[in-house]
Amino acid sequence: MHTVVVGTSGTTAQDVIAVARGNARVELSAEALGALAKAREIVDALAAKPEPVYGVSTGFGALATRHISPDLRARLQRNIVRSHAAGMGAPVEREVVRALMFLRLKTVCSGRTGVRPQVAQTMADVLNAGITPVVHEYGSLGCSGDLAPLSHCALTLMGEGDAEGPDGRVRPAGELLAEHGIAPVELREKEGLALLNGTDGMLGMLVMALADLERLYKSADITAALSLEALLGTEKVLAPELHAIRPHPGQGAAAANMLAVLDGSELTGHFQQDEAPRVQDAYSVRCAPQVAGAGRDTMAHARLVAERELASAVDNPVVLPDGRVESNGNFHGAPVAYVLDFLAIAAADLGSIAERRTDRLLDKNRSHGLPPFLADDAGVDSGLMIAQYTQAALVSELKRLAVPASADSIPSSAMQEDHVSMGWSAARKLRTAVGNLGRIIAVELYAATRAIELRDGLTPAPASRAAIEALRAAGVQGPGPDRFLAPDLEAADAFVREGGLVEAVEKVTGPLA
Repeated sequence: MHTVVVGTSGTTAQDVIAVARGNARVELSAEALGALAKAREIVDALAAKPEPVYGVSTGFGALATRHISPDLRARLQRNIVRSHAAGMGAPVEREVVRALMFLRLKTVCSGRTGVRPQVAQTMADVLNAGITPVVHEYGSLGCSGDLAPLSHCALTLMGEGDAEGPDGRVRPAGELLAEHGIAPVELREKEGLALLNGTDGMLGMLVMALADLERLYKSADITAALSLEALLGTEKVLAPELHAIRPHPGQGAAAANMLAVLDGSELTGHFQQDEAPRVQDAYSVRCAPQVAGAGRDTMAHARLVAERELASAVDNPVVLPDGRVESNGNFHGAPVAYVLDFLAIAAADLGSIAERRTDRLLDKNRSHGLPPFLADDAGVDSGLMIAQYTQAALVSELKRLAVPASADSIPSSAMQEDHVSMGWSAARKLRTAVGNLGRIIAVELYAATRAIELRDGLTPAPASRAAIEALRAAGVQGPGPDRFLAPDLEAADAFVREGGLVEAVEKVTGPLA
C-alpha cells in the first residue's frame, strides 16, 4: 500500500487524494515528531505561568476573557470539542472526511499548533485503521475553521460520538478505537482548540474538485470536437495561429485538444452541403475553446491558491519559531471560498455551452441534415428529446449553484466572529456542480456519437472512432429505435466520470493538455 509521510512543510494535492480516495497509509516523519515535541514544550511553559494566554489558559471566542485555572483546563479542552460537535444534516462523503482529517494532521505536524506528538499519532492511527468520523452537512461558516466538521473528527479521537468502520457500518467511536487497539486521547491545554481551527474541509474538497475538473475539461474538449464533427463544422477556427494572437493559456490548450481529436476527420468543413451555405459555425461550436479555456485558466488560479494553502499552518493561536504564541486570523476561509465559487461559475458556463451544442444536434433546422432528435423513425420514436430535457435541468441547477456563497456572511459568537467566509458551503455546492457537469458532458457525448454514426458515407477522425468504440464497449448503445434511456445515460456518465473517454482518445492522440 502507498504510504504518505507527513513532515513539517505541508503536503501535496496528490498526497491528499491518495489518503482521501486511495486509503494510503499515513506516517509521521522524525522531523514532524521533533517539531511537535518542541512546540509542546513552549505551550507547557506558558500553561505554567500565571498570565492568561488565549487558547492555553482562557476560554474561546467571545468567552476568551475568562482565565481558566489549571484544574479545569482538561475539562475545557474536552468541552470545546463536545460543544462544537453540533453539526446537522446528512453525513458527508467518506473521502471528504478523510481529506479533512489528513489536512488537519498536516497542520498539526507543522509544529505551529502546540499539540503533543501522541495526539498527532492517534490522528494517523485512526486514518490508517479506516475509521471515519460521522461529519454532518451543516455546521461550518468557514471561519475559525470548519469548526463543527473538525469537532466531530476530534470527538472520535476522544472515543466519543459515532464513526464509520472499515466495513462501512456506523458504530460508537469508542468501540471502533478499542477494536483497533487505539487509546482515546486525553486532551490537554490548547489541543482541543488546535484540532478545530482550520480550513481543512473546504481545502480538501477544493483539491478533489480540481482533480475531477481536470478530467472533465478534457472530456468537454473531446465532446465539443465530436459535436463539431457531427454538425459538419470547420476545424479551421482551432488553428494555433488564431489562438496565439489572444494568448490565454487555457484557450490555446482547449483548441489544441479539439484539433488533436479531429485530426483525420472526413466530416469537418462540409458547409456546402447546406441549402443555405454557412459562413461560420454557431458560437457554441466556434467559441468552445474560449469558454473551456477560461475555465482552465480559472482552475490554474484555484490550483495556485490550493498549493499555498497546502503549504500553510492554519491555527489560532500559533506557536512561532521564536517561541511566541500569537493570535491571528489565518483561519478565515476567504482565499479558498472565492476560488470554490469561481470554479462553480466556470462549471456552469461549460455545462451551458455543452447543452447548447446538444440541442443543436437534435434540432433538424440547425443540425444540417440529421434526423429530428436523432430518432430512428421520428414521430413514432422520440429519440433523444427527453435526454436533452434532463441535460437542460442539470444546466439550470448549475446556474443556481453558481450563485456565490462567499458573497454572504452571517455574524456569530456574540459578534466576536462577525465576518465569515461560508467556504464550506461553497465547497459543498461545488461538489454538486462537478457531478452535474459530468452528467451534462455525458449527454453531449451520447448525442454526438449517435449523430456521427448517422452520417453515412463520411468517416470520423480516428480519435472519434476510438471514443465511439470504447463507449459502445462500456454498454452504451448506438442509434436505433427508442429504448429505456436511463441506463444508457448512467453508463455514459460513468464512462466520463471514471476517465474512460479521455483514456480512449489519448490512445490515439497522445496526452491531451
